[in-house]
Formats: sequence, structure tokens, C-alpha cells
Amino acid sequence: MSSRILSSHQTADPPPLPLNLEKITHQHNAGAPPSRRSIVLVGLMGAGKTTIGRRLADRLRLPFIDADVEIERAAGCSIAEVFRLYGEAAFRDGERRVIRRLLEGPPMVLATGGGAYMDAQTRALVRERSVSVWLRCSLPVLLSRVIGRTHRPLLNTESPHIVLSRLMDARHPIYAEADIIVDCGEYNVDHSTTRVIEALAHSRRPVSLPVALSHTSYDILIGTDLLKRAGALLAPLLPQKKAVIITDSNVETLYLERLQNSLSETGITFRTHVVMPGEASKSFKTFESIIDSILEDGIERKTAIIALGGGVVGDLAGFIAASTLRGLPFVQIPTTLLSQVDSSVGGKTGINTRWGKNLVGAFCQPLTVLADVSTLQTLPARELKAGYAEIVKAGLIGSRRLFRWCELNGKAVLEGNTEAQTEAVRQACAFKTEVVAADEREQQASNGRALLNLGHTFGHALEAEMGYDGRLLHGEAVSVGMQLACALSVRLGLCSAADYERLTAHLHALEMPAHVRDLPYSFSARTLITHMQRDKKMQDGKLSFVLLRGIGEAFTSRDIDDHLVHEVLTEDGCTS
Repeated sequence: MSSRILSSHQTADPPPLPLNLEKITHQHNAGAPPSRRSIVLVGLMGAGKTTIGRRLADRLRLPFIDADVEIERAAGCSIAEVFRLYGEAAFRDGERRVIRRLLEGPPMVLATGGGAYMDAQTRALVRERSVSVWLRCSLPVLLSRVIGRTHRPLLNTESPHIVLSRLMDARHPIYAEADIIVDCGEYNVDHSTTRVIEALAHSRRPVSLPVALSHTSYDILIGTDLLKRAGALLAPLLPQKKAVIITDSNVETLYLERLQNSLSETGITFRTHVVMPGEASKSFKTFESIIDSILEDGIERKTAIIALGGGVVGDLAGFIAASTLRGLPFVQIPTTLLSQVDSSVGGKTGINTRWGKNLVGAFCQPLTVLADVSTLQTLPARELKAGYAEIVKAGLIGSRRLFRWCELNGKAVLEGNTEAQTEAVRQACAFKTEVVAADEREQQASNGRALLNLGHTFGHALEAEMGYDGRLLHGEAVSVGMQLACALSVRLGLCSAADYERLTAHLHALEMPAHVRDLPYSFSARTLITHMQRDKKMQDGKLSFVLLRGIGEAFTSRDIDDHLVHEVLTEDGCTS
């Protein structure tokens, strides 16, 4: 409803608005099933919220409530009179209180007024306490339904076509934040109701994993088809509806249009920058090129950087977000298993130099992470295995239960079972967020976040020797690296040979590399140790290793002789 139109009808000093909220709530919610969520219908006048709502409630055996009727009953006058006497601000306040009271009761089907969902507080309330459904209709359909109606205040001042067109422009981007969108069109009531029920049956809210840090908090959302709903999920979080998308050319072909359509649907404007896939894009050259471009475009402090892609895109975009204007809002939308369980979680960002991997970077915590496991369906088997290595690594570091889960479910994860993939991402992220929350910036000397580097001292050396050219994936390097760390632990008498064989057997059962000799390349032990000595984890000239006392029992050590490392590498397949 237009505040300009309503304010012209206000009178001075109206009496208090008499809304008896308690009476309304309990009168209409008695006897509803307590285990189900309320369903809130939103949409423009003429969308069928009341007619479809009644039929929907009947078929779901839930009470039906029309919010406008409840407001009129509480106020003792019509909606039009409430607007005329009290103005829109008072009406929205009363409307919000009525909806809050109703949603605090047992489940129901609730039809809201066309403007209710436009109020940010009401929208947040509906999001928290119910499943929202936008009944979307085209302009011709809406016009055919509202022509001749005299009880709609907005239609009494201008032509219905002008009013509805203006309302669609203003409200559709907000309605698109609803949990479910159903196109009703010219379908009859029964058919439209069936479409709503089907949409409710197939709709799954993403798994939400909270990340609580000392200075900020956010949620990791894990589920299917999140890209299609990205606009709705991000709109409540972005400081302004402007964004810069950074992706690579592979992901651009697969998923960029889906993300762009979703953002446009909720009125989020954006510019897009596409980089070449691979570690070569994590460079000063690419970093400078994108920053120069977005500054030329006049980026503002509240404009968000959205990373759409794997770990390379996430690290690059995150460093750009951390650096530009001393910090921009940042969103991670990881599209590979590796990035969903590793690089998108924890806030580490950076670029590579000729001296090694991630040697220049910053911490940049995101506003949220959207881990859409649907994107994993297009990943090559090799990429899936590379990501899965990080899940196994999490079990090795601190969770025997997770490692055992991997042994039982790893095959399903790699075969594309979405339920197994969702659970794998959830468990790995839950473990990593717990570690990050306790040691966000890796300041604990012996344990804490440093434990997440299990296999990295070896793995980064393997990557550095290959030159980050894509021949060796990061996850493949980690797979071999954590097995080498386990072998070193056995050599030191810290870990049992049985645990070493158990890890090797699991990796080989899934056709993953467990040894240097499993890789189709040759490596020199001495050269790899030289790469390790340039690693950012070096301290006082000593190498840092994460070692194992057994599966689920990791710790850090800097007291490792180079000759012992050399022996482990040569036994695993390196030349001297």
C-alpha cells in the first residue's frame, strides 16, 4: 500500500488502535497439530491468498486465518477506515503484532495482506516462524480478478492497471524472498492448491550450521538447489542490494546464469568478473585487474563480493573483499566439494606467489556460505575425490566417529548421493567451524587451528613442485600429504601401523592417491624439503608438521629432523 496515498487521508490525533491480540490468537489456533509449521501465503491483491488458503487449510487439516479479517475484528473497523484514521505506520505496527501473535500459536494457514510481507520486521518474523509461499500471478490475471472490486483502497484512486503495475515493480523483488514460489496463473483453485501442496512436499529448508566467532557470526547453509534461491537467502543479509560476482569460465557456463536470475528476482543488481580456472588466477595480476575494474565502476563500501566457484575463486574473491576499501561484505558460494568443506569455511583468503601457495592474503569472514550440493553433480570424479580427502582429513584430526562414517559412506558420497553429500559437508564443516571458533587466526602454538594443516606441509610442497598448473589438484596433494604425515608418525613411534594401514586401505578402496608413487609424476625428496622450508608455517628455521597419535588424535610438532622426513619421502616413492 502506498504511504503517499494513505497519508492524505489521515486525521489529527486519532484514538489508540484497539487490537485485542491475545483473544484473536487463542481463539483461532486451538486444536491445531503442534508438530507442523504454519504456512503463510503472500502476494498481491487478486493472487488468491484467501481462496487458495481456505482450500489448502482444508486439505492439510489446519485452521485457516485471514490476517486482514483479524485486524478488522481487533480494530472494530474496516482496513480502509484503519488507514484513514491511523495511517499506514500504525496499521503496519498492528498488522505485525497480529501476525506475531498468530504465529506464536499452533500451526495454521495464514493469508496476509498484500503489503504485510513488505515490512522488514514482519518478513523476518514470518521467516523465523513459518514457511512462506508467494502466490505469483501475471498482471492480466490479477487485473481480471480485481476489476470492479470497491473494497480495495488503492484501487479507488487510480486505474487498476497503473496501481498493480507499480505494486508489482515494488513488491515482486521482496515477495521473491519467500521460501517457496508458486505460479498460479489462470489455474482453478483446486489445481493451484495442488501446486502449492506439491511445492511444500518437495521443498527442503537447507541445513543451517551456525558459526560463532568473538567478533561476528554467520550461518553455513547446506542443501540442494540453493543457487535457485540465492537471491532470497542473501537479500535479508546484504547491506545493500548490490553485488560483484567473481567466478571462473567453467563455473560461468554451468551456474552463473542461475545465480544471476536468482539475484535479479529479488532486486539485487550486480556486475560479474570471470577469471580463468585454475591456480594461475590466484595471482597479483588477476587480483590487481579485478580491483582496478571494480574501483573504476565506483564500488561502494556496502557492495558485496560474491565468490561463485571453487577454492581458487573463493580465495581470490575473499582477498579482494578484504582489501578493497579496507573491507567489503563477502559471500561464499562454493561449487566444489573441496571448497564446500575446506576453503570456504574459516575466513582464510589469499593468492599465490612464485615462492609458494597462499603467501599473501588476509582473514575475511563471510556474511554467509551457501553450499549447494546440487553443484557437485557436475564435478568430475577426480574433483570429488580431491574434495573428499578434506573430509577424511577432518576425521583423522579429531573425530574417530567421522572417520568411521567415511569408511561406511565414502562410496555413496563419491557416487553422487545428495543425502550422503549433504551429511558429509555438514559433518566436515561442523568440525572445522568448532576448531576455527576456538582459534580463528591460528595463534595457538601447538594445537588449535594449526591442526587443520594435517598433510599440508607435504601437500603444499608437492603442489609447489608442480607449479600450480592443474596437473595435481590440492585435494590430491592433501590425500598423499596426510598419508605421509601418518607414515612419519609411525616412524616416530607415535601412531600404530594398523591405523596407517587403515587409512591407506580406505583411500585405495576409493581409488584415491595414498602414496607419492600413486601419482603419475616423479618427485625428489630433497627438492620437496626445500619447498617445505619456504612454507609460511616455518618458524625459527624449523618445519612444522601435524602428526598423529592415532585416528582422531592429531597434534603439531616442530622437532622433526630433516633426515627423517627425507627417509619417509624416499620410502613412499620419491627419488633421493
